[in-house]
Amino acid sequence: MRLLLIRHGESVANTEGRLQGQMDSPLTEQGREQVHALARRLVRERWPVSSIYSSDLCRAADTAGILGVAFQAPVFLDERLREYDVGVLAGLTRADIEQQYPELWRMSRQSPVWPTVPGEEDNEAFGQRIASVLDDIRSTHEDERVVAVVSHGRTLGTMLMYLLGIELGQRTLFRFGNASLTVVEMRPYGNVLACLNDMCHLKNDLPK
Repeated sequence: MRLLLIRHGESVANTEGRLQGQMDSPLTEQGREQVHALARRLVRERWPVSSIYSSDLCRAADTAGILGVAFQAPVFLDERLREYDVGVLAGLTRADIEQQYPELWRMSRQSPVWPTVPGEEDNEAFGQRIASVLDDIRSTHEDERVVAVVSHGRTLGTMLMYLLGIELGQRTLFRFGNASLTVVEMRPYGNVLACLNDMCHLKNDLPK
């Protein structure tokens, strides 16, 4: 089975430079066109997507909806695919954090690891929910050729680390652009990263 890991299109909060976490922020018009460009590419390349799983946050769910129409494939919303909950920092810009939480800001600038944020998700629990949803998808669709998963940056990074057998830590090793495509081939002898953060469709297929 091939797993297509897709980050949602550009959201309003993305354009405003806000940390989103589990805050709901809709797609911009540009974000919707990014997703349509990705859908056109995948259809053109004849990816046989049979099912689409998505975070239930609107920026991801709307992305999945566009892809579902393109492939005439069912979309399953699962809250386990939500972004990491950043607690009190949700919805804030970097300037907001510096002003409202100066000690957190100072500590974050002095260390490669973010300090503990009030109300944030437990990192171990985050990893467990990502592992559980991936295990469920794999067991349900192991005989299918292509399944897509639409989610968020840190969530996708944690997924990829789990799929590749990399020890989960506080930070992901990977970054993903809006409407990017990452492909993991799930083979009997181990998973193979075939494509990482591919965004060529945005260069070639967006209105000028």
